[in-house]
Amino acid sequence: MLPLIALVQATCVSQAAKLPSVDPRWAAVAARARAIACEKLSPNIPGFALAVAVDGKIVWSEAFGYADLEAKRPATPETQFRIGSVSKPLTADAVAQLYEAGKLDLDAPVQRYVPTFPQKGAPITTRLLGGHLAGIRHYKGAEFTLNQHFASVTAGLAIFKDDSLVAPPGTRFSYSSYGFNLIGAVVEGAAREQFLTYMSRHVFKPLGMTHTAPDKNDSLIPDRTRFYDRTDSGQFVLSPTVDNSYKWAGGGFLSTAEDLVKFGSAHLSPGYLKAATLELLFTPQHTTSGEATPYGIGWFIATDTLGHRYAYHGGGSVGGTTAFGVDRDSRVVIALVTNLTDARLAPLQEIRLAFDSAATRH
Repeated sequence: MLPLIALVQATCVSQAAKLPSVDPRWAAVAARARAIACEKLSPNIPGFALAVAVDGKIVWSEAFGYADLEAKRPATPETQFRIGSVSKPLTADAVAQLYEAGKLDLDAPVQRYVPTFPQKGAPITTRLLGGHLAGIRHYKGAEFTLNQHFASVTAGLAIFKDDSLVAPPGTRFSYSSYGFNLIGAVVEGAAREQFLTYMSRHVFKPLGMTHTAPDKNDSLIPDRTRFYDRTDSGQFVLSPTVDNSYKWAGGGFLSTAEDLVKFGSAHLSPGYLKAATLELLFTPQHTTSGEATPYGIGWFIATDTLGHRYAYHGGGSVGGTTAFGVDRDSRVVIALVTNLTDARLAPLQEIRLAFDSAATRH
């Protein structure tokens, strides 16, 4: 029997006969991207999927390796992976919609929407939470691998709500998934609807994200991958069981590469959201001292090597690593989802730049 890593890489050959159809204009760049994926990603990841959209149309989508190594179940474009913190841009859309509807004041204290959240000596607002400026702490100890069920979004706040802030609100950029968990409770209060219900009805369904859902352990999710860690000796082993019910908004969703590029493509032009709202999401926030941060609301913001405006997010989960980005100038949207903890995704940059350059030529 082939070692697992060799077995996974072999699927690049075995699956070649079943390649997806590609728009002829993108065939050459897709072939190059596939070669990079086979050579540099597949030897190191049990299963993954890639999708690229240009101008709102998916031009390449393909899955590699296995969703279940033991059962030899191949990954497909419909396989659902843990997307970790890529859940944050999704959650930011709930904030954006409620803001547009006049139901959520970004600069009101969060206690207006979550009355049970303790006062912290200075106002914490949804705008600050959305930009990691509120001073809420991040994971500590073994919290990232928590296997405890919480019955509601508000119940999950108990993990951190009574802890001291890491900095006074507004004074320092300090990345915090728990800050987004609090946003989930804000959404519930502003919408008067459960967070997961709101996300399904108002974000996922309108955008055709049919394979995006909360990662519920008590639910049968046929397309969900199994989740893997890599040992020091290079073997893939099943990840420990975790319960993500404490962090839906900050890192608890499952999705596919295709669903993510659909989502990203909806942010290229006004329509789904207003132009001013897109700028709100994609404009870096500043500290109270005037220092620019790398983050808008739910998105990291940068200028790439081609001088393009680039909005992106990564996601690290137990048994999952995700990369996702939106080039607002070339209008290329790319997503890579995997079933491996701490997967090395640097080769994705080569793939992204290949499509970026091709889109600029077209």
